Amino acid sequence: MDVHSNVDAPVLDGMIGDSPPMRDVYQLTRRAADSQATILLLGETGTGKELFARAIHELSSRATGPFIRVNCGALSESLLESELFGHVKGAFTSAVDNRTGRFEAAHGGTIFLDEINSVSYKLQVKLLRVLQEHEFERVGDTKTIHVDCRIVAATNRDLAELVDEEKFREDLYYRLNVVPIYLPPLRDRGDDVPALVDFFLHKYAKENGRPIPRIDPKALRMLQMYSWPGNVRELENYIERAIVLATTDLITEDLLPQHVLGKAPVRWGRATMRDLPTICKELVTHGLADYPEEDNVHSNVVAMVEKELILQVLRQCHGVQTKTASRLGINRNTLHKKIEEYDLQSESR
Repeated sequence: MDVHSNVDAPVLDGMIGDSPPMRDVYQLTRRAADSQATILLLGETGTGKELFARAIHELSSRATGPFIRVNCGALSESLLESELFGHVKGAFTSAVDNRTGRFEAAHGGTIFLDEINSVSYKLQVKLLRVLQEHEFERVGDTKTIHVDCRIVAATNRDLAELVDEEKFREDLYYRLNVVPIYLPPLRDRGDDVPALVDFFLHKYAKENGRPIPRIDPKALRMLQMYSWPGNVRELENYIERAIVLATTDLITEDLLPQHVLGKAPVRWGRATMRDLPTICKELVTHGLADYPEEDNVHSNVVAMVEKELILQVLRQCHGVQTKTASRLGINRNTLHKKIEEYDLQSESR
């Protein structure tokens, strides 16, 4: 659903929102799709990686071919190997027939490898060969199969950090990371929340046979202030919940979960806007900051809390920026800028 059609907002079909971070993603996606390069989608859970993988396929010269999705984190090593490459009859106990793997099925199209970080070290060798040579053997067979398919991979982990920990092959990482596309978390694109809310209100009102409700401005404001650890998927769930519970045609604050309203802890320890004054006072009490200037309270308090949070996580991660960025849920470039902004270079390496 293309909710914005003007030429200045290059929103992709099926995407919602035209905030600056998303405009950058749309532009990069269009440019990358019109190539044969391997693409690595980076982002937290719930940011829409599969949606972008499908968009890449549909915008490419392979659009008429198959789009095959494999969740690498949902299967054990042996099952995933068979799923990806297929097997021949008798390859193992339950192999009663020959089976075509997902790479063969994706011939002429695109294969989307979700949660690529979950693939075992041993299986990564076979993946590397497919990327380099476009060939493989089925499990239990010696016949080499050649395949022509485009690979789009996705991860919610920092693969560079996994390489440092020797859990992910460095050569495979560089093969996958030809065109990396970072999908921003919902907390970094608050301007898109109203459009997303409107879309989900229409979707779930129709599914539940209800009239399309309006959303109270106060409730919408709370949704925009929330930190969204579960991203768009979490927002979708809360809108569906509100529609199911609503007794009128107005979605009000009381239909939202308590933690969204700042009345209960937020997952992952992220602070809500309601927590900031308390945190600020605690920082002052412990001598970690001065009271902010009266004429700029909000921005000073936010900066104060952000600096202290980054400092604490840097220390917990022994100054390793890749690990710190992963824990904070931001990319490394953003972290690097924040470190310079708050003069925290002595804490990082």
